[in-house]
Parts: sequence; structure tokens; C-alpha cells
Amino acid sequence: MDKSSGIEKTKESLNSGKAGLAHPSVGAENIVLVWLDTAIDEKSVDYGNTMKQFKCIADDVKTFTKDEPCIQFMQNATNSRICLITSDSFGQRILPYIHGMSQLNTILIFSHNKQLYEEWTRKYAKFKGVFSELSSICEALQAAVQQCGQYLIPISIFNEDVAVGPDTIFNRIDSSFIHIQVLKEVLSTIDFGELHLQEFVNHCLDLYAENTDELENVNQFHRDYYSKRAIWWYTQESFLYRMLHRALRSLDASTIVRLGFFIDDLSRDIQRLHSEQSENPDSDQKTIILYRGHGLSIGNFDRLSKLKDGYISFNDFLLTSKNRETAFDFVQQTAANPDFVAILFVMTVDPSKSTIPFASITDVGYFDTQDEVLFPLQSVFRLDGIEVLDTDKHIYEVRVTLTNDSDENIRKLVNRVREETFPEQVGWARFGQLLLKMNQLKKSEELYEILLDQTTYEAEKISIYYQLGWLKHQQRDYQAALTFYEQSLDIAQETLPPNHISLASSHTNIGAVNYSMGNYPKALSSYEKALEIRQKSLSADHIDLASSYHDVGMTYNSMNDFSEALSSYERALQIRQKSLPSNHPDLITTYNNIGLINYNMGNYSKAIAAYEKAFQSQEQSLPVNHPNRAIYYNNIGMVYNNMGDYANALASYEKALHIRQQTLASNHPELAVPYNNVGMVQYTLGNYAKALASYEKVLEIHQQNLPSNHSDLGDSYNNIGMVYFTMANYPKALSYYQKSLEIKQQSLPPGHLSLGTTYNNLGMAYMNMGEHRKALSAHENALQIRQQSLPSTHSDLAMSLGHIGNVYHSMGEHKKALSYCQRAVEIAHQTLPSQHPHVQWYRKILQDVEKQL
Repeated sequence: MDKSSGIEKTKESLNSGKAGLAHPSVGAENIVLVWLDTAIDEKSVDYGNTMKQFKCIADDVKTFTKDEPCIQFMQNATNSRICLITSDSFGQRILPYIHGMSQLNTILIFSHNKQLYEEWTRKYAKFKGVFSELSSICEALQAAVQQCGQYLIPISIFNEDVAVGPDTIFNRIDSSFIHIQVLKEVLSTIDFGELHLQEFVNHCLDLYAENTDELENVNQFHRDYYSKRAIWWYTQESFLYRMLHRALRSLDASTIVRLGFFIDDLSRDIQRLHSEQSENPDSDQKTIILYRGHGLSIGNFDRLSKLKDGYISFNDFLLTSKNRETAFDFVQQTAANPDFVAILFVMTVDPSKSTIPFASITDVGYFDTQDEVLFPLQSVFRLDGIEVLDTDKHIYEVRVTLTNDSDENIRKLVNRVREETFPEQVGWARFGQLLLKMNQLKKSEELYEILLDQTTYEAEKISIYYQLGWLKHQQRDYQAALTFYEQSLDIAQETLPPNHISLASSHTNIGAVNYSMGNYPKALSSYEKALEIRQKSLSADHIDLASSYHDVGMTYNSMNDFSEALSSYERALQIRQKSLPSNHPDLITTYNNIGLINYNMGNYSKAIAAYEKAFQSQEQSLPVNHPNRAIYYNNIGMVYNNMGDYANALASYEKALHIRQQTLASNHPELAVPYNNVGMVQYTLGNYAKALASYEKVLEIHQQNLPSNHSDLGDSYNNIGMVYFTMANYPKALSYYQKSLEIKQQSLPPGHLSLGTTYNNLGMAYMNMGEHRKALSAHENALQIRQQSLPSTHSDLAMSLGHIGNVYHSMGEHKKALSYCQRAVEIAHQTLPSQHPHVQWYRKILQDVEKQL
């Protein structure tokens, strides 16, 4: 097909690595040229010319004029292969410090004094020479970059039973195999055309705007490319080769999308040549032996040497040689690098049996060669044996045989990967889902943003906006998440029936973002819309209905409407008990939530029963540091705390904190709760310095993870104020309480219980500062809120009544004080143990008031 007819629909595809061959350099994927020289002047003509030539070898060039930042950069660049160019002023000084870095591949010195280096450099295997001309150092760099590329070709090593077992395939084989298989299948579902070529060219014109040599290559590519010349362009030494390899090996999703048409064409080109060469009556169908020089890390070679009855997958396009000496030249170069084991792969291929296309690229590649054979992406070989060729130099021969589609183990593996990687999805959406599943959020975001720019179909935008919303939610960029979800919902509502089941998911996710932001009324509205749609579209015991009931219950709980929350949770429990095994995480979560509601309602015996039901369902199967154990200890600690058993409460909370510290980063938002609870009990026990340290840690975590007006920040300010209050620093306590109230008034509904707590504490601060009227007003606000939200016998009502009675008593209004104190004592007797300190305090106030009457 010529260029004018457009690019045809294609099939599989991806990239390559050279077999230790003399032409084109392997591109600089994950390869960095580091140039260290005190004389670097970015404004000079010489600098511009030098950088221009360096960037024709590798796109990623870093310059330094001082050794310390250069060394620090190299130490941190653990996922790169570094080629260092340095000068007289640094060479001898820094080599002893950097030579042992495994990421450092090559050292080149630019100097006119070659003899100075001949003696002391001999002990450094990575030192490749002293050069006085730019042309000669560029030739050496070209060879070094080619060698680096050999090391970077991703290889999967696995046993023949890799696909057998109950656990997910993601735990059984490395991610590069999964990524590349899914990518091949994705490409086979896409119709590529001239638009894809033009978009790629436009991207390259922007990318290389300041590199005239590469711009010339880009323009030539635009003029001359057509699909059946993919191999020629693949083997040319230019931007395309580098970009392709870097994108595939680093999984640069945005570049992979842009290069999809070429990746696909390259695979088809190999398939076409394979068919032509197989059908040629003069072709030799006998078994052939091919060779490839390679370098394996010591760890990967150790895995390979222990492998029995296993396989090796080259997750890349694979260039091999019919000439053993050509491949062995690269092996000998690799042997000089102490960080790698030099491998000569000896590959047996039976053309009469193989179903994997491979092709001799004689006469079709950029260079005129007679002995090179190109394999498609992800060719899999069975391991036949390993033999030592040179013990001193760590050179090994690894014998392998090309597999085919009839290999049962490979067939099972491919099917397992397909089954677990969203086979119902088509096109790039499937690849994006895979990235999300593997928590590669940034790469997924890049992919979806490119797809959003490319698509002109509104229906496709529904899914893209939806996925962007999901990943922004995971990144805690809540406003962006909400915007994307709402854009997805707006389009869906225009194109789908009003009760279409997919709309329920959109409403659910909008609710989840609002919930994360503390916008509980908005969250409830969205969750109830999702519930309504599911009630109309699903059976009464469908598991998704349980999820909606759970979401509604969770939101009611956060709004302190405990009776509605309990009702929703119990409906979720009824469905989940019918549909799920007793140890299912969702069922356990429901028990925990019912326990929490009963705790909030003061039904402590019911709370403990629910928590223990949750823990018993999972105890035998949980590892020691599983987060569900932390949840149990936290919940039981809450109940003990409210029952006044502070020793057991503290022990439980500290167990919960210890478990979470084993598995979470130091400022992870989920650490806020256990720190807060430890602080609460330490405060109750009179350990104020420890309490303050815990509460300040909570505030630090919240400030890093939450919006500035989130209600949880208000709680943190309240708790710190409480400690200062107890330490008799009333002005400072009042300042924190006021910050707390300001935030909560912005973020919570007027009757929220948390506002009641802050009003209560403000009242206490004012009381101790002698401002009785302000104290009375605050306590009355607290009482009003608590009466609206709590049962008539709740202990917090007793607290507000007791404080109001105490204020009236201090103001000399003893008759008014009497009724409040009597009601406080009456409620406390019904809900708290007789020796509880609050009960004793209410009694004392009542006795003092009665003495004044």
C-alpha cells in the first residue's frame, strides 16, 4: 500500500533490541547522557553544537558544572543507565566514588592529555577511553548507548506452571509481560489511519523544534512513510527508534498511544515478510540456529540459572543474527561490565513448526545486511540449558527453542492474563484500565488525556471523563475528580435512558468525592439517586443494592442521623448475608459499621457484639499486621473508652496504631484516626504532653491531605485546644476552639454533633476565663444540637446539662442550676457506671447547688 491510500487496519506490534549488531544504535530509552564539565557555557556556540550531536544519540542529556549535584543525580537515577562524559578537572577525583554505581554504564573523558589517564584508569572496567575530538567521543557514545539498550530489553522468566494456581496472575509473573500482551491485543482492535500519522508527526515537530537534524528526519518520515516500510524505518538510526523503545520500556502511555499506528504496522510488516519468505519455493524450512548477545543483571541471571522446565519471554521486538561471531562480539563487550552477566543466547527455530512470525530483514532494513532475523513483540522461548563459556569473565551460553501457539503452558498463561485484564473492554480503554489496576495513576492519566484530545465521539468521552475522575479521586484532587465525574454524567444523561444502570455508578462516584470533601448533604443526594436507579433496575437482593445502602448509611452516620444510618446498614447486611460468604470483607465492613452506629447511639453492648461478630468472621485468616485487625482494635477501644475503661481503651488503640504504622507512610491519612484515639485516652489519663504530641501529629496529617475547611481539621484544632485548656492555658485553648468552630460552621450542617462538641469546649474555656454569659450561650448551643441528634438518655446530654447547671450555679442563679443538675445526674445514672468520673462530677455540682437553696 502506498502512502496516498492511507494506513491500513493492522494487527499486533511493538519494539526491538539489537543482537549485538553493528548498526543502528539502540535508542536511549531510560538511558541518560550525563555531561560534567566546569567549562559548560549554555550560551556559547560550542555548547549548542555539542548538545545537538549528543541529542542525536540520546534524547535525555543532563549537564552539570559541579561534581556534588552530578553525583547526587546519578545516585538517585536508579532506574536509568548512565553514560558519563567528563573532563580533566573531574575525572580522577570522582571515578572512585561513582564507579561502583550499578546504574553507571560507561565513563568517557574529554581531554587532550591522554597519557595522564593511561595508568590509573586501567582498574576501572567502565572507563572506555580518553577523547580529544567531539566526533570520536560521539562514536564511543553511540556504541555505549547501543550496549545499554541491550541491558534494557525487558525479559520475563517463568516456570511452566506459572498459570496454575488460585492467586491472581499479577502475583505470578512480572508486569512487563502483562503490559505487552494487553498492548498487542489492544492494537488489534484499533483502526489506524492518516490522522494517527499526522498527530504523531505534529507531536514530533513540537518535540524536536530545536533539533534541526531530527526535524529533517521527522519531515522525511512524514513524506515517505507508508505501512509496508515499517521495518526500514525501525532499523534507521533516528528519533523514531529511540522514541519507540523508551515508550515501551518505561510504559510511557501517551507516547505509546501516539506510536500505536507504527507499532501495529511494524508487526504486520514482519508478518507479511514471514508469509512471503515461507511461501517462497526456494526457502529453507529446516531448523535454523540464531544468536543474540545479551546482558542480564546478576539477580535475573540467578533466577534463570535456577529455572527448570521454564520459559523466557522477550517483551520487545527481537533482532537476532545468523552469525555467532557478530553476536559474540557484544557478549565480550558486556563481560567488561561487572554489574552484568554476559549471555550468548543460542536460539533453535523450526520454521515448519513455529506459528510465531519472524523474518529475515535482508534488503528491507535501513542497513544492507545478510544475517539478521527480526522477531515480533513478546516472542517466547523454552529454556533448554545453560553452559559456562568463560568462568573468569562470567560468560554463559543459554540455549532456547522458540515456542508456538500449541504450547499448552503458554496458551494457559495468555488466557489467564486476558481473563484478568478487562477483556470486555476494547481499544485504549482496556490499557488504561490495566494501568489503573496496577496503580500506575500518572501513566494512566497521560493516556486518558491523549485519548480525550483525540476523540470526537461523545460516547467515548463518557468513559474517559469517568476514568480521569476516578484517578483524580485516588490522587485526592477532589475538585478535579468532581469536575470529570460531572462531565461524564452530563454526557451520559444526554445519551442514555434516565434509569440506565451505568448512571448509578456515576452518581455513586460523585457522592464518593463529595463525601471525601466533607460535603455530606451533596454526597447523600448522589448516593440516593444511585440507590433509586438500582432499585428500579436490579433485583431486590442484588449485591450492588447493598453497596448503595451502605453508602447511604455511611453518609447518614457522618451527618449524625444514626437511626437512618442503622436502617440503611441493616438493609445492606440482609442482602450481603444472602449473597456473600461469612468472611467476605464487605460483610465484615457492614458488621463494623453497625457496631459503630450502636456505639454512637450509646448502645455499647450491641456495639461490642457487632464488632466481635466482624472479628470472629476473619480472625483465623488474617495476618498479624492486617489492617482489619487494626479496625477491630480501634473499634473495641472506642467502646472501652466510652465505658470509662481507659487502660483497655489505650491498649486497644495502641495496637491499632502499631499495625497501621507497619503498612502506611508516616503521613498517610488513615493514620490520623489511631493517632487521634491514642491522644484522646492519654488526655483522659492525664498524660497531656503525650496527648498533645498525638493531636499535633493528627493536625499535620490532616493539613497535608485535606481541604483547608474540612471538618476533620476542625476536630484537630478542637482537640489541641482541649489539651491546652486542661493545662490551664485558656487563651490558647480558646484560640484553637475558635479555629475549630470557624471550620465546622463552613463544612457541617447546623445541627451536626461535632459542632456541639466545639460549643461545649468553648463554653468551658469562657467559664474558666470568667466570661459566664459567653459560656452559657456556648453550652446552650451545644445542648440544642445534642437534643436534636441524640437519644434522650445519651451521656453527652448529661454533660451539656451539667455544664449549664454549673454556669448558673457560678452566676448565683441556683434555682435554674438545680433543674439542669438533676437532669444531668438522672441521665448519667442510666448510661454510665456509678463510679464514672462524670457521674461523680454531676453529683458534686448538684450537692453544691442544693446547699445554696
